[in-house]
Amino acid sequence: MFKKIAMSLLITPLCIFAQDDFDAIEITVNEVSEGIYFLEGSGGNIGLSVGEDGVFIIDDQFAPLTEKIKVAIAEYSSEDVQFVFNTHFHYDHTDGNENFGAAGAIIVSQDNARLRMTQDNFLQVVNVQQNAYNVDGLPKVTFTDSITLHYNGHTLHARHFGRGHTDGDAIVKFEEANVIHTGDVFVRYGLPFIDVPNGGNLNGMIRVMHEIIAMADDRTKIIPGHGELSSRQDMVDYVSMLEIIRDRVYEGIKAGMTLEQITASKPIRGYPVGFLNNESFSKIAYDSFFQ
Repeated sequence: MFKKIAMSLLITPLCIFAQDDFDAIEITVNEVSEGIYFLEGSGGNIGLSVGEDGVFIIDDQFAPLTEKIKVAIAEYSSEDVQFVFNTHFHYDHTDGNENFGAAGAIIVSQDNARLRMTQDNFLQVVNVQQNAYNVDGLPKVTFTDSITLHYNGHTLHARHFGRGHTDGDAIVKFEEANVIHTGDVFVRYGLPFIDVPNGGNLNGMIRVMHEIIAMADDRTKIIPGHGELSSRQDMVDYVSMLEIIRDRVYEGIKAGMTLEQITASKPIRGYPVGFLNNESFSKIAYDSFFQ
């Protein structure tokens, strides 16, 4: 389970990483392609595949929402969740692991994601303590670079392209359906949270985004870690924003500027403040340069 403590002043009140009033949260289901959906509630978007083999989900949000998630899935399948695939270790995507694991689901993740789930982690940017999961909540199947699952008539390729949002990110593509779940490497809430202390890196995130863009075409449907269903062009625009801000910060570093001076130059100018602001994202970009 996660233990939430005081939230940082660097984030907006509408925080995607915490939700106190779970009773008020409704789970909505959005159709992506035949037999493929994504669920919105609180936390990361949940990918859902239902079919003859059973039920497969990508991420599972917060533990208090598990029963609501099961009720939403029951509208599309009478089967229990058989597989849970974690895109990374952050609690707003994995806090339901213990519930689904205890109910018999097989949890899958990249090696580094599982390792971090075995440890207590302090998430500095959001000022939250995430405690290690018990044995039910830990992935039973892990991979280093890639893994392929054949399920519900889909070929699901999961790939790890190196450091990005964290050091354990996984991108999942439903090949025949041309659908990609990106986890938090791609989000729609504005400036992204990059967890530098836990292996994240801005340059790495940009590189991973280019890998995903290369996997996509104009017909690909993208389920981001947070936000609405997206397109390849949305990802192109997103990575362009990251590159422009990165270059502004790195030019300052090369000119001998301090973090305070770089922040004062407003590297995010021209882009809206969202989950993170100029101060917090400038620090992420600055720290990434030295990682």
